[in-house]
Amino acid sequence: MARIVVTEFMDERAVAQWRAAGHDVLYDPKLVDDTPRLLAEAAACDAIVVRNRTQVRGALLAALGRCRVVGRLGVGLDNIDVPACEARGMQVIPATGANALSVAEYVIGTAMLLLRGAYRSSDAVASGQWPRNALSNGREIGGKTLGLIGFGSIGQLTAKLARGLGMDVMAFDAMLDGDHPAFADAGARSVGLDEAIAGSDVLSLHVPLVDSTRGLLGAARIAQMKRGAVLVNTARGGIVDELALASALKSGHLGGAALDVFDIEPLAASAHFADCPNLVLTPHVAGVTSEANERVSFLIADKVASALSGAAR
Repeated sequence: MARIVVTEFMDERAVAQWRAAGHDVLYDPKLVDDTPRLLAEAAACDAIVVRNRTQVRGALLAALGRCRVVGRLGVGLDNIDVPACEARGMQVIPATGANALSVAEYVIGTAMLLLRGAYRSSDAVASGQWPRNALSNGREIGGKTLGLIGFGSIGQLTAKLARGLGMDVMAFDAMLDGDHPAFADAGARSVGLDEAIAGSDVLSLHVPLVDSTRGLLGAARIAQMKRGAVLVNTARGGIVDELALASALKSGHLGGAALDVFDIEPLAASAHFADCPNLVLTPHVAGVTSEANERVSFLIADKVASALSGAAR
């Protein structure tokens, strides 16, 4: 049977499914941080399963001489040199769609928090303060316009949730024609990039990090956003200019932002985010809930097993 190496966390019941089928499995969520051991284990594996921190390129890719399958516990593939893998005969398998609900709920939840602006008052209220007047100018999400940059499975599900809350939704996707049925199915209007940026009360990013999207939301485009608009980025760091975003928050041009991804992860202690008002920072967990981890893990377990079975024929 096959040797499968898992370098980051995965639902252990899905790992057990491989073992029950007779595969030889190394499951070590800390392997990603032990480069010498990672390279040694990679040399003897038939399949490697990673999340976003393991970089399947360079030295690791060179070590995967026997590997035929790369499983990705997530959907972004910027940490995997897909053309190089395929040139070596390796099949790259992402968990497409399995964490879409988790990300979509994160977008809507943080948008509601940022618009309302009242949910950080617990310490003040508990200490006997009563900032009712200061917190009475929050905004409702119903009737606001959600702009989506990227309209794949996550963007489409986010649109459907937003429509259920009474939002107007518009979306830009460079890969979809304006009359693509996905827009109508999700209740969204197809618009150009500039219209999505300038017309949104909430702007949410759902594009991969590639040459054309790096720095997509720089200082000039942030300046085009509505005064008081909020930004949510669950896509990839590097798409948003973090310094420009911090400046727009501090100046009051933007009303809030939620960032789950950063140009360099983990995010180092950073002065530019200090004292930013109405800012939510999370450590790349928008797509990770207990339910999403279960769906992602079992989907990849099944697809990797099928791929290995096909490769063995």
